[in-house]
Amino acid sequence: MQDPNWWRQAAVYQIYPRSFADSNGDGIGDLKGITSRIPYLRSLGIDAVWLSPFYPSALADGGYDVDDYRDVDPKLGTLDDFDEMIAALHEAGIKLIADIVPNHTSNRHVWFQEALASPKGSAARNRYIFRDGKGPDGAEPPSDWDSVFGGPAWERTEDGQWYMHIFAREQPDLNWDNREVRDDFLTTLRFWSDRGVDGFRVDVAHALTKDMTEPLPMKAALGSESENNNGQHPFWDRDEVHEVFAEWRAVFNEYTPPRTAVAEAWVHAERRARYASPEGLGQAFNFDLLQADWNPVQFREIITRNLTEATSSGASSTWVFSNHDVVRHATRYGLPAAGPDSTPAETSRNWLLSGGTEAALDRGLGERRARAVSQLMLALPGSAYVYQGEELGLHEVADIADEDRQDPTFFRNTGVDVGRDGCRVPLPWTKDGASFGFGFDGAHLPQPAWFGEYAVEVQEGDPGSHLSFYRRALDLRRELQGDEDFTWEDESAADVLHFTRPSGWHSITNFGSAPVDLPAGRVLLSSSPLEDGKLPADTTAWLV
Repeated sequence: MQDPNWWRQAAVYQIYPRSFADSNGDGIGDLKGITSRIPYLRSLGIDAVWLSPFYPSALADGGYDVDDYRDVDPKLGTLDDFDEMIAALHEAGIKLIADIVPNHTSNRHVWFQEALASPKGSAARNRYIFRDGKGPDGAEPPSDWDSVFGGPAWERTEDGQWYMHIFAREQPDLNWDNREVRDDFLTTLRFWSDRGVDGFRVDVAHALTKDMTEPLPMKAALGSESENNNGQHPFWDRDEVHEVFAEWRAVFNEYTPPRTAVAEAWVHAERRARYASPEGLGQAFNFDLLQADWNPVQFREIITRNLTEATSSGASSTWVFSNHDVVRHATRYGLPAAGPDSTPAETSRNWLLSGGTEAALDRGLGERRARAVSQLMLALPGSAYVYQGEELGLHEVADIADEDRQDPTFFRNTGVDVGRDGCRVPLPWTKDGASFGFGFDGAHLPQPAWFGEYAVEVQEGDPGSHLSFYRRALDLRRELQGDEDFTWEDESAADVLHFTRPSGWHSITNFGSAPVDLPAGRVLLSSSPLEDGKLPADTTAWLV
């Protein structure tokens, strides 16, 4: 009997498939490459893999522009390769969570091509969001809304109508008021669930349903982000999106054990619980720690709030410090703050815009703090998400030439945003070679020379390596975690976060600058060596 609650405290490893392992030497990671590295995944001690999009795609947005939701991109393999991969993962005791992208298709999707070939007002166009333009000849977009990737959120077609795209123009938004759209996604969920997929990561879960009642409001009338928390924004976090996810939950519950799901929903904390409810997707990402300063007060507040929300919704929390959309946290924590009010995201963005100068980056400090917060994360109740390469201590690759970049945010926001390519550079498996063991030859994004120092091959036999640390931490986590009980211990110094879990498991993190005393107990793991029995700065220790 499989545990239906396996996801509640799972350690999940995110694979960006095009950058994980290349089996055929074309420079692009693929499904057979993943299958070949399953022994490595098993040795990490993870519970599940989250697989970023592997569907047919022109890569206008790294695979999140989907041509066909029920197939595999030929560059990555075939459905048979997928079946072989998932069978091997399950044989190794590893679940699979598949990325699903419901807000939009690609502009190459058969539905959108049919829409372009069909007249205004047709059923084919009603699967998307088409509108007439403004002005005497309809040459102005229907509203002045901006795309997330920069520029207008509308693109004009040859016949003069406009279609909406919150993201790139190659990603036309679907019309989730259309019953055909809803039913087709239910079919897709069953298609992958029948093939053994254990759960789904739902991309931009908060953007599906939209109020397109005319006249469309101007962006100045939409209010600030802090005001958009009442479910009435035209396209973000509308209340009726939960009707969609209630239908998805009914499909998930057709399976034994029920399929799970986690929402990517950038919403106010008080509204996150609805996405994570048992009647909806079951879990929702919280990115709060990912955005926090190196500050114990912020960390404590975020942890307390999210655990309280999870308890009230019946879900479990999720914790994450890196993924395919953000600067790797070993780099974020190695950069000096740009100013007293600058967020880590702003600091890292400014650093990338400056060319990623090494002088500003303290690699050792960043790696030390990355280990400390990763160990803290793995001690918390809830699901922990590890992004590929994080276990190697990889830094962001900053110095990618303009001609090698792929992310649409770079091309649409020149001089404002360099994009997310730096965290998507293919992994180094060996110290040497044309692609550091990623494949036989090159890689689709250039790998820097220093990648060899972080290669799996280099770290495998070193008990003090980042990789060895992660393996030990994940092994201990599985051994120690027990139920979801959690208690703050308040006798510690102001710069210290100290909490306990079941079986007397203590996690203590020193955010300060001086070593601190540890309570009595046996130290099981320390993210950096102790100093005369004391916990150094920027270090986490586990004791029993």
